[in-house]
Amino acid sequence: MDRRDLLHDLFLRRGHSEYGGEAVTQLEHALQAATLAERAAAPPPLIVATLLHDIGHLLHDLADDAPDRGLDDHHERSGSRFLERHFDSAVTGPIRLHVAAKRYLCTVDPGYLAQLSQPSLVSFRLQGGMMNPQEEEAFRGHPQWQDALSLRRWDDIAKVPGLPTPDLEHFLDYLADVPPAPV
Repeated sequence: MDRRDLLHDLFLRRGHSEYGGEAVTQLEHALQAATLAERAAAPPPLIVATLLHDIGHLLHDLADDAPDRGLDDHHERSGSRFLERHFDSAVTGPIRLHVAAKRYLCTVDPGYLAQLSQPSLVSFRLQGGMMNPQEEEAFRGHPQWQDALSLRRWDDIAKVPGLPTPDLEHFLDYLADVPPAPV
């Protein structure tokens, strides 16, 4: 199965589950985030990363309320590992870093922390909370840290019930402009 068919199938099978206590599904969240990246004229790899940033949530069988029960699914790691077979680091790097980007923004910008939704605050605590200075430095040292910040900001606002977006096929078309994983 090629990567387009694999992703299409995964979203169709699992994308209608609740997005972590928010009023949208996993698929609606992914499409809204990708729409924001597209409107910002992000390059194709970042649009694809934004579409796929939470793919790790679709790979496990934990209940939708897992964060409320104190469970972190480490979706950024499982998702980026899953996608490394199909994409290079321009796609997988921002995905792997998007949770760290939330922690970084909460640490350096008190206004950012104040605007997080309640479910996002719950996951923030499970994901490690504020960064220490060494973690901040390590985050800023990653080649995709700025792309991860952009993705994170789109992620935070892609939670609007009923928001019209292009469909999944529209965003999967960007795969043609994104090289596969190196062999």
